[in-house]
Amino acid sequence: MKYTLRTAILVGAAACCASIANVSGFAPPIFVSHCGTSTTTSLRSDVATAAETDADTIQTDPKEAVKLFGRLAEKYIMLDASAGLCCYSACSDCEYREPGGGYRMADQSSARPKWIPCYDKREFESMGKEHTTKWSSEIFVDGPAVTKGEFVERVIGMGFAPPLGGPYMAASAAAIEDESAAATLFDVLAGEKEKLTRHRMGKEMKVLSNGEEGLTWAMFSEALGAK
Repeated sequence: MKYTLRTAILVGAAACCASIANVSGFAPPIFVSHCGTSTTTSLRSDVATAAETDADTIQTDPKEAVKLFGRLAEKYIMLDASAGLCCYSACSDCEYREPGGGYRMADQSSARPKWIPCYDKREFESMGKEHTTKWSSEIFVDGPAVTKGEFVERVIGMGFAPPLGGPYMAASAAAIEDESAAATLFDVLAGEKEKLTRHRMGKEMKVLSNGEEGLTWAMFSEALGAK
């Protein structure tokens, strides 16, 4: 009788432990995994939402944005010095051909201002070509950095030419009376800094252009929320 009772107790205890093991063995991992995933997903979602919110809060009248673009954009841009070695004879194994069939170009020109170059100055010695950008020479006239007030004043003072892209605007109608668009451009480029350096401006424009050598109207208008 004692053996039987003891056996029953042990069997009951074992069953209880197995039951607890079933609960603690599966439920916690599911709980932890769920919480961990949920928290991580939530944080990523919050960051993405915050980034989208910041982008959405920047809104600029396209006409005001094109006034800036027409001041900063240029008809000429230097791209890749090595591309100047191409013979442009449609060689099948040409290393300068693009996937779409075009060529990598050393430089390009346009009839109307098309690009805001991301560099301040560039020189291709082998080709005997050199280019100092308009924004570099006309904004950073006294040194490598400008305040927001200096940036706005100098951008507004730059000459305007109807650019390629955006709503058409004649030079006679391109005077800037509202400084808010230029101030917004400074904030986009300088971030939270009180001053914008020549180096940072070029670097930030490179980011906005997705790694290209210059900002086109499509890239510029997107950065300013000019839709």
